[in-house]
Amino acid sequence: MSTTPTGHTLPDLVMAWGRGRAHSRVTARPEPIDGGFRVAVGPPSTEVREVLHTYTPESLAATAARLDAPGNQVMIAGPSALLASAVPSTWTMDDRGHLMTAVFAQDAYTVPEDYRLMLETEGPLTVARVFHRNGDLAASARLGRDGGFGVFDKVVTAPAHQRRGLGSLMMRALSGSAYAQGMRFGLLVGSDDGRALYERLGWSFVCDFPGARSKHL
Repeated sequence: MSTTPTGHTLPDLVMAWGRGRAHSRVTARPEPIDGGFRVAVGPPSTEVREVLHTYTPESLAATAARLDAPGNQVMIAGPSALLASAVPSTWTMDDRGHLMTAVFAQDAYTVPEDYRLMLETEGPLTVARVFHRNGDLAASARLGRDGGFGVFDKVVTAPAHQRRGLGSLMMRALSGSAYAQGMRFGLLVGSDDGRALYERLGWSFVCDFPGARSKHL
């Protein structure tokens, strides 16, 4: 089985991402299934998401047929075109996801003038928040731990505070915190715009990570 830029297999990264993301969002641990995992999309609804690292075109089509009820979702570590060809035409595609990884280190960072950074850790969750001097929450990001992996999630900068280096600040600060806690590898699923930022920070692209959702009636 081929390895990724950090030397891990793709299934290992996908499963670690799922567990770390659950810690980030304080949701139930994902349920392992053949080829990936299953999670509840959002109780009290009965909608589910299945995330697959190992599949064939035939198994993907069968999964989509089985989950063809409004709100259910499928994500794969692989080509968007393959997922699009496997799901019914009534489904909505989201092909902007990119699975990325990095090796953590203690990188120096500087908090911009007029801002202050707060890092808080509780159990497997670390949250970074950046406040402007006027008290506004300017940016925030979350990191969920899964063993030696730290999974970044919900990296958000308020529109009025964009283009001031706050995203890079949070990524560096959380990476250093993760390293100090014993985590050695980072994982995230970024958008098209996010991928460019993360690559500038030394992250490596692993594969596309598209999703598809069965439409509500």
